[in-house]
Amino acid sequence: MDNFYQALQFDFMRNALLAGVLVSLAAGIVGVYVVLNRVTILSGGIAHAAYGGVGMAYYFGFDPLLGGIIFSLLASLLMTMVQRQAKQRTDMLIGVMWAVGMAVGIVFVDKSPGYKVDLMSYLFGSLLAVSPREILIILILDIIVLLTVFALYRSLLAISYDETFATVRGVPVQVISLILTALIALTVVMMMRVVGLILVIALLTLPAAIANLFARDMRQMMALASGLGVLFTVSGLWLSYSYNLTSGATIILVAASVYLVALLLKRWLR
Repeated sequence: MDNFYQALQFDFMRNALLAGVLVSLAAGIVGVYVVLNRVTILSGGIAHAAYGGVGMAYYFGFDPLLGGIIFSLLASLLMTMVQRQAKQRTDMLIGVMWAVGMAVGIVFVDKSPGYKVDLMSYLFGSLLAVSPREILIILILDIIVLLTVFALYRSLLAISYDETFATVRGVPVQVISLILTALIALTVVMMMRVVGLILVIALLTLPAAIANLFARDMRQMMALASGLGVLFTVSGLWLSYSYNLTSGATIILVAASVYLVALLLKRWLR
């Protein structure tokens, strides 16, 4: 632990810690909606589709994070609208968007000149390479997500537990669903620099799944999931620095280990 405190003297470690905490707050809150609405696969589809935006951004010479935001938002809104209006199978739509997004990203990466190693960090995560500019973007996205959830808490709560009843009560279910998928898209983009697009689903759902085992209501779930996310990120970052491991993978392994312990503890308590 002393080595970790010494490492915090470096700017890149402080940036990594700050980015991890900011992402964990949003992931904990949005992850609760992902778990309750059972849209984990949708989150994975958005994550992989976002790689198309990253590849296009590199090719055209602008910030890959902004490219990921644009592409993931378009993909999430398109998935939700087609799913609700065309009544197509959800798994088919997500599979198509997943494949198309990755394919677009790969093609643009192939056509991008120069050394492309940084692009791999968006697939597998590179928390230690987060820049101050990216932290600013993550902070802005964090504020947008938190304010939106605060403003629409009751509507999001309604569609999460009983969509039919919410419709009868006059809740604009389709609009709220579009907003929810947009929140998932923004959170996914924030998370791709922490754990990478490949491991996004795990960090988005594991803290919320653990919180769901012990929390009594949605507010408790959000608070517990966010706290667990911060704990997993800090612990994973410390372990990755101490043992020279990839930070994103280490964070996920810590979260998965705690989830298994939580399942055993819940069964023992019963």
